[in-house]
Formats: sequence, C-alpha cells, structure tokens
Amino acid sequence: MESRILNLLGRKDYVPASGPDLRRALRLEPAQHRTLRNALKQLERSGQIARIKDNRWIIPQEADLIPGRIQITRSGRGFLVPDAPGQGEIEVRASNTGTAFHDDHVLVRLDDSPRGKRSHSPKDSSETGTVVRVLERRRTTIVGTLKKTEQFLCVVPDDPRYRHDIFVPPPRDVGRPARAGDKVVVELRHWESRHTAPEGVITEVLGPPTAEGVDMLGVLRQYDLPLKFPRNVLQEVKRFGTEITKRDLDSRTDCRSHPVITIDPDTAKDFDDAFYLERTREGNWKLWVHIADVSHYVGPGSALDKEARKRGNSTYLVDRVIPMLPEALSNELCSLKPHLDRLTKCVEFLISKDGVPQRARCYPAVIHSQRRLAYEEAMAIISGKAQDDIERMIKDADALAQKIRKHRFKAGSLALDFPESRIRLDDRGRVAAIEKVENDQSHQLIEEFMLLANETVAGRLMKLKRPSIHRVHEKPDPARLREYREDVLSHNVPCGNLERPQEVQKLLHRLKDLAIGPALKIGFLKSLMRARYAIEPLGHYGLAKAKYTHFTSPIRRYADLVVHRTLFDEGKESKAELKETADHISSTERNSADAERDSKSVKLYAFLQAQLDGRKPQPYSALVTDVRNFGFFVDVSDLGMSGLVPLSILTDDFYEFDSTRLLVQGRRNRRVIKLGDLVEVQIAKVDHGQKRVDFTLVSSGSAKPRGGRRTPRSTPRKQSPKAGKNPKARKVTPKRKSARKRSRRR
Repeated sequence: MESRILNLLGRKDYVPASGPDLRRALRLEPAQHRTLRNALKQLERSGQIARIKDNRWIIPQEADLIPGRIQITRSGRGFLVPDAPGQGEIEVRASNTGTAFHDDHVLVRLDDSPRGKRSHSPKDSSETGTVVRVLERRRTTIVGTLKKTEQFLCVVPDDPRYRHDIFVPPPRDVGRPARAGDKVVVELRHWESRHTAPEGVITEVLGPPTAEGVDMLGVLRQYDLPLKFPRNVLQEVKRFGTEITKRDLDSRTDCRSHPVITIDPDTAKDFDDAFYLERTREGNWKLWVHIADVSHYVGPGSALDKEARKRGNSTYLVDRVIPMLPEALSNELCSLKPHLDRLTKCVEFLISKDGVPQRARCYPAVIHSQRRLAYEEAMAIISGKAQDDIERMIKDADALAQKIRKHRFKAGSLALDFPESRIRLDDRGRVAAIEKVENDQSHQLIEEFMLLANETVAGRLMKLKRPSIHRVHEKPDPARLREYREDVLSHNVPCGNLERPQEVQKLLHRLKDLAIGPALKIGFLKSLMRARYAIEPLGHYGLAKAKYTHFTSPIRRYADLVVHRTLFDEGKESKAELKETADHISSTERNSADAERDSKSVKLYAFLQAQLDGRKPQPYSALVTDVRNFGFFVDVSDLGMSGLVPLSILTDDFYEFDSTRLLVQGRRNRRVIKLGDLVEVQIAKVDHGQKRVDFTLVSSGSAKPRGGRRTPRSTPRKQSPKAGKNPKARKVTPKRKSARKRSRRR
C-alpha cells in the first residue's frame, strides 16, 4: 500500500488529493480503507509524504517541505539534518522552531526565495526554514526539577536544549511525595502551540538532586536507558549455553593454532576484535583481523535482535555500561577472551612490506586467543625489547600499522584527534582521579587495523551490490568553511582554500606548532558535519575514504551486526527497512553520546562543587578557546571540560573587550588575554540545574559578580550555545571517552 501511494503521489500529473480522492484513485475496496489510513499515517511519520491544507497529501519536496531531525542548541536555535542524503543542514531560528524539542523528527518549510536562501549576505549560502509540524517526538519523557509557585507547578527540564517549562498537575500515585526542588520524570502530554506552555504529568519522583545516586538516575531516565533486559530475551540467551559446540564449528576456518591476541582498555570486558600477524617468505605480511561473530547467535527478527536494534548500541556511562546485548553474550560467549574457543568473522589480508594492502578475503572462523593486553601493556612492549614471539609480533604490528597510517594521511585523512580524559570513581561514586588518555601507538595499532577492515568490507559490499548500512561523514558546508577560513586569517595564520582537503591538511599541520593552534582546531571541528549511518555509500570525509562502513564492533553496535549479516548471509532486509534502521541507530548513537557526556558532567559538577563547599578550589591550566565581550571561554584539559571566565567576576582589574583584535585587556595592569593563551583558573560557580560552570583567574580569586554586567551561562563543551548575539560566537566541544571508543565510533 505504501509503495502504491508513493507511486501515485510521485506522478507528474498528480494533483494534491484528500483521503477519499486517494481511495478512488487507487480503486480500493471498503475493506482496504483502514489499511490506507494506516499507511498514510506511517508515511507522514517517516516524512515521506506531507499533509497540507484541506487534508490533502503531497510529496514534501514539491511544496518546499523538508523532513529531518532538528538539533536545538542551548541558545534555542535549531539546525535541521534532512532525511534526504547529500542535502546540507537548514538553520531554524529560535522563533521558528514551533513546538519541536531537540532531536524531534519534524517537517520544515524553507524560507524566502529561491528555496530558503538568505539574501542579506552574498557569502552565506545556507538555507533557513520554519518548523511546520512535529512528525514524531524523539522522547516523550523528560527529567527536570520541580518548581512551585502560588498558582501552579512546573518542571524545568535539566537539558538546557529543552527551553520550555512544562506545566504539571500535583502528582499522584508516583511512589513518594514530590517536593519543590526534587528531580522528577515528566511525561509530555499536550503542546499544540508555541504560544502556550507544554503540559505533562509527573510519572516518577527521583528525589533531591544532592541525594546519592539521583544524579546518575536522572541521566538514565533522561536518555531512556534501560537497566534490564526483557525476560524473553534472557531466556533466548540461555539456550546458547556457555561453550562453543562442535556444531558451531561447521563450515568455519580453524585459526586456533594462530597466536591471536586482543588489545583493549584495562577496564574492558567485551573484547570484540583480535588479530594475528606473520611475515611471508617474500617479506610481505599476512594479517588476520578477527571480529566476534555475534550474528551466529543473534538471528534476524528474534527477541534478542529486536532488543539489540531498539538499543542501537552500548552506552558507556562514567559509572556503568548499558550494553546492547546481555552480558552472557557481550562479556562471555561472544567476547574474545583468552584461552577459550570463540567464533569470529575474519578478514585476512596480504599486505606489502611497504604497508599497501594487496588482497583480502572474508570468512567465518574459530580462534583461541593467546593473550589479552591492555593498551598500557602493549605500549610498554612497543617501547621496549621483545621477550617472546608474541611480543615480537606486537612490535612488527606496530611498525606495519605506522606504515598503513602514513599512507592514510598521504591519501588525505585528517588528524582530528584531541587528548582525552577518563574519570575514575571511588566506592561512593565520587571522582577519585581524572586521567589523561593519549592516542599513542598502541591505540593507533588497533585503530589502523580496524579502519582497514571497515574499508575493505565496505568495498566488498559495494562490489557485490548488496544493500547495507554504511558509515558516512559528508563534506562540510562550503559556507562554514569560508567563515572558518576568515577566522583563521584574522589571526594572521596562512590558510588556503579549505574546500580542498590538501589545504585542510596543511592548515592542521601548521596549527600543531602554534600556541593558538588547539583553539583554532576546535573551531574547525565545529564546521564539520556529524558522522552518521546511511544506506548510500557517501564516503567518509574525515578519514578520506570513499568506501567505509562499521564492521569491527558488533558486540556494541547494531550497525556492525547488520553488515555481518549482509556480507555473510546476504541480508534479507529491503532498502526501506535498512534506511529506517540506519536513521534509528544514528539517533540512538547521538542519544548515547549525550548521555555519556552528561554522566561525566554530573560527576565533575559534584567534584567542583565540593571544592567550593570546602573553600579549597584547585588551580588548573586552561586554554583560551574563544573571547567575547562578556568573557572568555576556556578548555581545562585536566578536567576534560570547558567553561566561561566572565569578565564581571574578575577583581584584579577592569577588563575591556577589543572587538578589532578579539582580545580583552586590563585597564590598569594592561594584561592581555587572547585566543590560544594559557591561563590559570579555578572554579567560581557551579549551576547544577542549568549544567554550567564558571571559572575565574586564580589571581582574581572567586569574588561575586559585580553589578551592571549580565553574565551568560557557560557549559560543558559540546552543548555551549553560540554565545550572545554575535553570529561568530563559538560552541565549545567536550572531550569524549577513550581514544579507542572514538576511533570505533568513526
């Protein structure tokens, strides 16, 4: 029915028709009327058709209507990521977001003419639009703080991207009384007009925000992360047993004689990749990349498969993992643990002595891993002297990986990595240590082998012409690149045409040796599109790969599981089903990334608040990443976060903003603070409700703000708005998890 509707609406002679008109045009029997209504509703929800005046139906693009996901910033501005591949982002002004919340699936009408092009600047080629309909809510439950006035109750959402208070009646039957200031979960009910407040119902009271465990419970509820698996899923897993059987080995290549190893973070339990390397008689290399064979256990359409698809991926919070698969699979039967037989999908490479792949083949296999290494252990072997055959293999693998890496960057791959941090908690869930995680050679070894496998599998799928899911990273919007280039040139840094990847490489290489380099590199990252999943092989801009997919982490990513099925089992899903899956797992990935960031933030806020409460704020070295007329943003690498230093709380001098030179300068001491400077800061304010922190210069103490200057809120990176009214204001982006997870997420 859906295909018939789309074919009819796509005809050149089609005139927008109502439901009854469609019934007649399709010559439907009365028994099919309900099927038509359901199909129209599903097609509208997916954005493939749109309802216009007088309940007539049309293909959205015919009326300049664009379906997509809207991303809303803390300042209220929105950016639509269209469903159609290859189409750039569409800006939605704060006043034009309608009743959309962050990450909703919406329908946007392009503004102005032609097709939404803004005419006030000839350099600006971006499009703008207005939300005309919410097709589907990303989430219907929101976590926030209960506020009470004399007349009504409302919930202020914790996520600043949800900018509207939600009015609620007094809660009933929610397990415990709700008091003003409590964290609560509210279910969104009605919001039909932007001119009225959204309404909802409190479904759960989490408790006071300072109570132990409430912070993380709020994150779990906010991002709808499940703590348990359904009973039928667990029962399905039990039937697999705990060991590999002889029947499991049918039609598999036996690689158990190979001294296969794994290299992972020291805290990892789900080992989904392993490798073995040996030299050929001709001096070339044979490399076996083994990936956990999850598809052997998780069949299409099973209860286990449906739950894995629903979750989309594992989520790595600061204090726990929300796995995509039950632990009996993710940490046991599928995990490539040492000294146990395990089933894999293998990509076997022949690689020249210069690091150039010659050929590859893929097949099911069985392995018996010989050793499990943490990154630190592998790095010690790489840096030292080999003591046995496995250690010699690791040193050879490092040398080969560096050659492969050199070829990758020569082909145009961009060096976009940043130092990262990892939080370790004590038994009470408080920050015990903040550790830096470097992308050293042990990480690069695994990264290069996994990237090679992903690229090879993508090429094989394209050669076989099998519909599948690809990992895509589209080229950045030329207008954004031009704006960024002007910013770079304003700091007297040479910069060519950034629409040419070679010029981007030159710039990134140049920035490595400049004090201002890290700050400008952050600016470049903000001009890039976000990587996502799609059924079209659009390539990966950051990696400079025309063919790329995700194949190497099926324990933690549903996309990889789909690719395994497509490659080895000739997957049975249609293109429409694959597209729906790709869109869904792109959304769950964004949801997990936000949850991971927030779980880290709430622990850091508590850590910094304890410093304020104890009146012992610690000094931190910070990089100035943006300078505005109200203060300057700083990146505090030792904390893995950023914040604002408001000018209004600096007491050692009166600082003035120089808009020409983009710096602030003390009126008395003439101290200059500009982009790229290193300063020493300490915490000045933590706003848990608004998820923001302010720092002050160590020499200025932590004085209260003086009157007369309003201090905008600062935020952990990645959620900062484009501050103030200046269109060149920058967001400041937070660090992610470990380098390994970052590379796997590519």
